[in-house]
Amino acid sequence: MVKVSVCIPTYNRSHYLTYAVNSVLNQTYSDFELIICDDASPDNTPEIVAGFQDSRIRYIRHEKNMGRSRNMRSGFEASQGDYFIKFDDDDALTPEFLEKTVNILDKNPSVDFVCTNHWVINKDSKRVESATRENAVRWGKDQLKEGIIQDLDWQTFYYQSLQVGSTLFRYSCLKDVDYMNPKADGCEDFDLLVRLALIGKVGYFLPNYLMEYRFHGGQTSLGQNLHFLQAKLYCIDNYKFQDQDLEEKRNIKLAQTQQDLGLRLIEKGQTSEGRQLLNSSKQILGASKRSNLGLLISYLPLNLRQLILKQFRQWKPKDYTEKVRTQTN
Repeated sequence: MVKVSVCIPTYNRSHYLTYAVNSVLNQTYSDFELIICDDASPDNTPEIVAGFQDSRIRYIRHEKNMGRSRNMRSGFEASQGDYFIKFDDDDALTPEFLEKTVNILDKNPSVDFVCTNHWVINKDSKRVESATRENAVRWGKDQLKEGIIQDLDWQTFYYQSLQVGSTLFRYSCLKDVDYMNPKADGCEDFDLLVRLALIGKVGYFLPNYLMEYRFHGGQTSLGQNLHFLQAKLYCIDNYKFQDQDLEEKRNIKLAQTQQDLGLRLIEKGQTSEGRQLLNSSKQILGASKRSNLGLLISYLPLNLRQLILKQFRQWKPKDYTEKVRTQTN
């Protein structure tokens, strides 16, 4: 038996996978297995994996594409470690990640998982310090102190300050919530952390920057946003918090997601469903310029409404994530 199972689900990203795999093989802690679960990649992923000569690597290749969540589950179900981490094929761990997080779980049996801070890297694997600082502020990581997270439900759901890819879990706590929910596909990381908080699991924050999260072009599209928003709406609609203040925030976040999804559906041409969601969001948020604009342009021809919404997005100032994605040497 190994102590830690590291899982890298992958699909068609062989150009980044080598960097991710090497980040695991270069850990200062060595008692691990690395499970690479390949969701039927049409690129040269099998050849890339075959090039690694390390007995700790286990390669699971699916003959047909299963989807993100089911691919992730396949790695989880095959794992043999007491501790578990999953991170994406375009990200990486810093060399001391396992050593430092394993040490905390070993010394604190009441802690179910340890979340760390992370660097932002660009498409060329260069750390972007300005974006890393902005990311920490945006998600409230700069406000978290080392130790047990007292308001885990708020941190996971409202602030979304924690990230699955920078977190080492006890396998048993993930088993308690049946790991990833395929119905939350596209939003499964967020959903997993919230469900752990809802059943009273204990999280620990380690402020060290021990993971690298990559922003690069091609991560966003209308189709991906639709899939993500539909999954997010499903998740938020299924939570229930005992804290009444947080429950009120949940209803607001639900309405905001309805509004976002409604606009996207109108842009895609699913007009009736989009209008229905915009009208539902108004019951909580009231009338807003966004909702009124969406309802107005829903009566325009599809190509014209797409042009208008695209123009509005171009006027929106670029944030640090977009700046990193469009960085050139």
